[in-house]
Amino acid sequence: MSYYRTGEQAYENGGRGFGGGSNFRWGGLLIAAIFAGFAVCKYYAQPQINEITGEKQHVGAITKEQEMALGIQSAPHMAQQYGGLYPDQRAQAFVKQVGHKIVDNSVVDKSGYQFDFHLLADPDVINAFALPGGQVFITMALFSKLQNEDQLAGIWGHEIGHVIARHGSERMAKDELIKGVTGAAVIAAGDYSSAQGIQMIAGMIGLKYGRDQELESDDLGVRFMYEAGYDPRHMIEVMKILKAAGGPNRAPEFQSTHPDPENRIEKIQAAIEKYSRGSRLDQGNNSSNEPPAIKLKDPNFK
Repeated sequence: MSYYRTGEQAYENGGRGFGGGSNFRWGGLLIAAIFAGFAVCKYYAQPQINEITGEKQHVGAITKEQEMALGIQSAPHMAQQYGGLYPDQRAQAFVKQVGHKIVDNSVVDKSGYQFDFHLLADPDVINAFALPGGQVFITMALFSKLQNEDQLAGIWGHEIGHVIARHGSERMAKDELIKGVTGAAVIAAGDYSSAQGIQMIAGMIGLKYGRDQELESDDLGVRFMYEAGYDPRHMIEVMKILKAAGGPNRAPEFQSTHPDPENRIEKIQAAIEKYSRGSRLDQGNNSSNEPPAIKLKDPNFK
């Protein structure tokens, strides 16, 4: 049932309704304008400058302390969804060692976030992700495909980038804006078919925003790898692993929250060129004398 009828009166009141259908429609447009204006003003009211990236961003009122509390609170539930933590303590120590090497030897150390790195038990789902505030995860399915420490550093650098760029808070603020504007558009449209189209467009906006975040995290990951003494060219190898894992039925990039690995490789190569000026790629991760806790592709580990 539509609440905004133009061909007949919405309410019977001596044939007049509440001031007539036209006035009722204009009232809806006014309400829609107020809704949209409020959502836009709320989103743009308090921009912040990210002290690491230097970018102006809109993250709402959420603080870093709240991000960290949210991440710590959510971490056990997220781990449970992937079969819990992998039971091998040597493997857990290794992923933590590599993650903290990046944090401690890069500008990330100045961020104020408390990072922790976890290996999840899931042997089938290839995934890595970060929660707001610094809780970072990789599944055994993805970890087992890596061939060296630098590849793991590439994954950690990318996920750390999400935290440093505050993508979780950005996304929450962006979602609130999109909901407010599309809600206003639904009120203005006054019919379900238009509402469906508006919601579909809103979904596409959200996906594009997600892809932009992924590319920014790739760029930051290259930067953090350089600063920590890792070879960022190994991040390209990770993209090839992800592409092979995706198979031939991968969804078109336009309908995916993650850019196609081939497009990501181009951006990573550009980031390597940008950050490599004055650096030596052949140094790899040999700048640290600290021996790794475990070797990838170790048959005893597998």
